[in-house]
Amino acid sequence: MSLNERVVHASPGDVFKILGDGWTYAGWVVGAARIRDVDRGWPEPGRSIHHSVGSWPVLIDDTTTVEALEPDSRLKLKVRAWPTGEGRVEFTVAAHPEGCLVKMREDTVAGPAKLIPKPLLEPVLSWRNTETLRRLALLAEGHNDAGSASPGS
Repeated sequence: MSLNERVVHASPGDVFKILGDGWTYAGWVVGAARIRDVDRGWPEPGRSIHHSVGSWPVLIDDTTTVEALEPDSRLKLKVRAWPTGEGRVEFTVAAHPEGCLVKMREDTVAGPAKLIPKPLLEPVLSWRNTETLRRLALLAEGHNDAGSASPGS
């Protein structure tokens, strides 16, 4: 299981504004190329984001589905990216003196990627998830009160 974490200079609520907006997913998740649809009610358990992975012209349509939600605290997802497989991704967010601490755990649960030895897979997941958290932080930090203040205010 890959574990990445990052201090985000925004509140847990600001981070969950991004996590709760399925249309932003392709803007911060490394590998997601576009969003085709977001189920009404996202991020409630059982709701999905319908996305494509890859790079044009080779795009594969798949879904990410919410398995558990604790608002402003925890989001657990089942991520599909066939033909490589399926994974579980969990975000936990906790208050921190500088804003909040976001932890991202990912585990491959099915498909060909599950056959890759963990010592080979972990560095790739860690690199990708470090960038994913960086992108999420940029969006959340731009979403917070300090980031949205107008110049001179």
